[in-house]
Amino acid sequence: MPLYSDEAVVLRTHKLAEADRIITLLTREHGVVRAVARGVRRTSSRFGSRLEPFTHVDLQLAVGRNLDTVTQAETRSPFGSVISADYDRYTAASVMLETAERLVSEERQPSVQQYLLLVGALRAMTAGEHRPGDVLDSFLLRSLSVAGYAPSLSACASCGLEGPHRAFSPAAGGSLCTVCRVPGSANPAGETLTLMGALLAGHWDVVDVAEQRHRKESRGLVAAYVSWHLERGLRSLPHLSET
Repeated sequence: MPLYSDEAVVLRTHKLAEADRIITLLTREHGVVRAVARGVRRTSSRFGSRLEPFTHVDLQLAVGRNLDTVTQAETRSPFGSVISADYDRYTAASVMLETAERLVSEERQPSVQQYLLLVGALRAMTAGEHRPGDVLDSFLLRSLSVAGYAPSLSACASCGLEGPHRAFSPAAGGSLCTVCRVPGSANPAGETLTLMGALLAGHWDVVDVAEQRHRKESRGLVAAYVSWHLERGLRSLPHLSET
């Protein structure tokens, strides 16, 4: 049975038979992979907590007909232990895992940029240098950008006229000028769009000093933008707190 090695982030797990689990992974070289971890639910399992969501691992897998099998697992970064101990981090990081799986929709299609974004965001989430909600919003905007859905935050998404503009429509692709504005567009504050630009670019000096009202407005726009481009809402998104 052919073997291969890769590094991965565990996205989710579910039970299989009496002692096994199916592990959904975002790997560096092979994209999303679903694999069986034999006996992982037994207390004597050699894998222990290495195959729990949020964990960054080195793996060896055996190629299978339908599902591969995990044969070795070593922890690179135990993100889960820190993330699971804090509700705000846990809920925000859960949205990140779900988003990553949705954006890399085809199994075994490499998506190195999405993988590196997720690892970096989980590392930032555990470091605690920025608010969990801000780390999440930055990840969401960057992930959508990598997937080809970057929002227009300065120029008009329709005609390209340079802004700033005061209308925003997820369906239209972002900011809109007065001529191109569509019914139902939001009217965010200029500071909110500046904040969204900083989140997308990773300008944390701007993000960290943003006012609560602009962060809340930005969070709503980011959530609406993500939901529109993923075609349905994220299951984990409603559990976020106002952080």
